[in-house]
This record gives sequence, C-alpha cells and structure tokens, in this order.
Amino acid sequence: MSAESSSASPVPRSILVPFILVTSLFALWGFANDITNPMVAAFKNILLISNFESSLVQFAFYGGYCVMAIPAALFIQKFSYKKGLLMGLFLYALGCLLFIPSGMMMQFWAFLLSYFIMTCGLSFLETSANPYILALGPEETATRRLNFAQAFNPLGSMTGMFVATMMLADLNPATEAERTEILKNSPEAFTAIQKTDLAVITGPYAMLGMVVLVVLVIFAIYKLPAGRNESDHDIHFGGTMKRLFSNPRYIWGVVAQAFYVGAQIMVWTFIIQYAGNELGMEKATAQRYNIAAMVIFVTSRFICTVLLKYVSPGGLLGVLATGGLLLTLGTIFIQGMTGLYCLIGISACMSLMFPTIYGIALEGLRGDTKLGAAGLIFAIGGGCLMTPMQGAIMDMSAFNIGGMVLSSTRASFFLPALCFVVIAIYGLWVKGHKVRVAA
Repeated sequence: MSAESSSASPVPRSILVPFILVTSLFALWGFANDITNPMVAAFKNILLISNFESSLVQFAFYGGYCVMAIPAALFIQKFSYKKGLLMGLFLYALGCLLFIPSGMMMQFWAFLLSYFIMTCGLSFLETSANPYILALGPEETATRRLNFAQAFNPLGSMTGMFVATMMLADLNPATEAERTEILKNSPEAFTAIQKTDLAVITGPYAMLGMVVLVVLVIFAIYKLPAGRNESDHDIHFGGTMKRLFSNPRYIWGVVAQAFYVGAQIMVWTFIIQYAGNELGMEKATAQRYNIAAMVIFVTSRFICTVLLKYVSPGGLLGVLATGGLLLTLGTIFIQGMTGLYCLIGISACMSLMFPTIYGIALEGLRGDTKLGAAGLIFAIGGGCLMTPMQGAIMDMSAFNIGGMVLSSTRASFFLPALCFVVIAIYGLWVKGHKVRVAA
C-alpha cells in the first residue's frame, strides 16, 4: 500500500463526538491491561507460587480475548457495533466487580476467573471499537484514524501503571523468603498478610468496575451513527471465512498480530522481574521503569502516526520491528542498567505495531471486516500462550550458550526476539504487495 498522502482530516467534524466517545474506550481497556501486568509479580509474592503459575494471570486475561473474539464478531454482525460495545462494557464491569468475592475467598482460581470474564468484555469492546473507528469516517484515512484513536490507549495504560505502582507500594514488604519463613512458623500470621495484600489488589478493580458501569450508562443513552457496511446483519459465515482464508495479507496479518501481542505482553510483564532478578530492584522501584517504557511508547505512537502520512505502513512496521529485535538482543546480551535501558527502549519500536497491523490486514475487506476484525482480536491470544512460556523459562537454571552463561531471565527474552523477526518479515512483505479488495 502506498503512503497515505491525503491532506484530508482523518476525523471529520461530523463524527467528532462519537469518535471521542469510542476513543475513550481505548484508554479504558489500556488501563485494565497495565494495571494487570504488574500483578503477575504481585501474586507470585503473595501466594508463593512460581513464575509459570503467576503468569497464568496473563493466560486468563488474554484467554478471554481469544475465546470471545469470534462470538463477539457474530454478535456484532447480527446486531450492531453499539450493542457490541454495550455487551463489552457489561462483561468488563462484571469481571471487575467479581474481584470483591475473589478477595474474600482468597483463591487464585477465583481471581483468574474474574480476569477471564473481564477480558471477555474487553474482547467485545476491541472487536467492536477497532473496526467501528475504521468504518466511521472516510476509508482513505481509516488507518490514520485508527492509529490516532489507538494513541489514547497508552494514556489509560499509564494511569493503570501509576495505580499499580501505588498498589505494589502498599503491599507488605516481606520478601518471598521472609513470607516462606512466616508461613512455616505462623500460618495464621501468613494468612493475615495474604488477606491484607489481596484487599489491596481488590480495591482498585472494584472501583474500576463502578467507573465502567457509568460509561455503560452513557453509551446506552447516546445514539451512535452507523458505520460503513453496517446495514447488512446477515451472518455469511461460510463465505466470509472462505474469502478471509484465501487472503494471504489478512492471514499473515493475524499471525503477525499474535506475535506482536505476545512480544508486547512479555516485554511489559517481565520488566519488573528483569529489574529485580538482574539488578536487585524492589518491585515498586522497578515499576517506575515500566512507566518510563509507557511514556516512550506514547511519545513514539504520536510520532509514528504523523510519519504514516509520508511513508508506507508496511515499510515503517518492518523498520520498527528490526529495531525491536536489536534492542531485545541488547536486553539478552548486555548486563546491568544498559540491558534494562534496551528493554525499556523496545517500547518505542512497538508503539505503531498493533493498529498498523490491524489496519493493513483489514484493508479492502469491506463486508468481511467484522469477522476479519475478530480474527485479529483472537490473535491477542498470543499473549496468553507466550507469557507462561517465558515464565517457565525463567523458572529454569542459567543457560550456557557458546561459552556465555545467560541467566534464565535474560535467556527468556529470546521469545520476544523471535516475535520481532516475524513482524519484520510481514511488514516488509506487505510493502511489496497490493491490497486485494473483497468482492
């Protein structure tokens, strides 16, 4: 696809209000994503479980996206984008409010179920909001418009990170070794610490559930305009799937998206573990570096959105993925603070990837867009599979690679490095292939 050189505004004045309302949802699910990432480390300490077990938080969280994407798309096709948004907000609020009984039960599986229900709602929201933003205005500025809307997602993410930082600081400061000793000598005291810490985690999610309920009421009242191709409510599942599976640009876009989400979640989830295991930082201190990564991500997102007016999305995607690969290799092979800085710098390269892959893969799908969007949300499942894999690697002993000894923490980042290789290949391949328009 050639660079979008049109000077037309991606957000015409006629759609400004609905655009603002729907864009606010991007920040809302960004908050959920990034208040949750640090909870992997928190649950590990509170419950005295392994890296693999604690990373099941991400398995449950992103599993909801994976399971609900296709049902959400069929629901939206049968009804409307607006009803998809309402269903998403309802499930989102329900999952958040279920943290209250989960905290009372003090059972890890109950928290995992709450995360799963919450992200079933997020799956509805993303399956509705992303294609709706594309369909809301002129088709020639659709990718720019989605990148602009997605630029507000990290603002919610940063807010979630700040809240998570306060949560980590409020947890009992006892280390895993100290907690193990307390459990051995006084199980009652250990249970009391657990109860207090789980209450710290439960509170912000319960408040988030109340906020989401308010947003649900606003969307129920406001009349959203219909998007392009929204008048057809018949479910042409067989024909649509046949066209999608015969479209290599789309299929490989789903693959690239799965690897991108896997890379993003691994990088952001394990910044805290990297800083703690490699540099001996406290969790609350390490979380500040997570916030720095998000600031870089937000800044880069706005810069890259402007660059898309002048350069090919596929070409820019390929270049940034190559940069992400090089920084990930720096994270693996360079010790000390420089390795941590490389890990933080990866966020600058990831900033463009999700919305750009999304826009590239859906371009030209027309009436197949809703189910096509579901496949790209389904690809978020990459985060639910790869994160536990990285956690399992972290639980291993150090690796000896060609005479160089790598800690299991640093060696685990070979997984996101592989992801960036796949994304770079897709971006450079797309750059040389024309869009196939659906019939």
